[in-house]
Amino acid sequence: MASEGASLARLSMSLPSDLFRQLDAMVTERGLPSRSQLIAELIRHALAEHEALTRPDEMLAGTITLVYRGDRGRVRHQLAQTQADYLKEVISSQHVFLEGDQSLEVLLVQGPATLLKELCDALRRVRGVQQLQLVTTTALLPPLYEQEENGCKENAA
Repeated sequence: MASEGASLARLSMSLPSDLFRQLDAMVTERGLPSRSQLIAELIRHALAEHEALTRPDEMLAGTITLVYRGDRGRVRHQLAQTQADYLKEVISSQHVFLEGDQSLEVLLVQGPATLLKELCDALRRVRGVQQLQLVTTTALLPPLYEQEENGCKENAA
């Protein structure tokens, strides 16, 4: 729901009837209260993707989801080395073993769009990576620490 005090603007649009039925089905399947909520979500996603493509220096936060297979030790080591090359951008990672010899890894990332794209490209080059998807948002994580002249001071968030 919109936060208190948020102004709303009305949008009227025409869609092909088949697309309209698919939209309504998606609203129902997701259990959303309205088409407006789904359309707003889709627009936010498209705007974040647009920012990543058109404003390479824009700071973005998001996730990189990887599925990989093969010699887990070798692949995990290469992925870890690649992540270490982007230490400022990779905030955390979560790994699980899947069936067979597959693994799933999710990275929480933040940084300039250009560096996040470079990180994705470097991860894709690791032999064994089968799927990779970057999902971004222009909303950022708050700074964890403030730099002071005498050292670091933790933010009271």
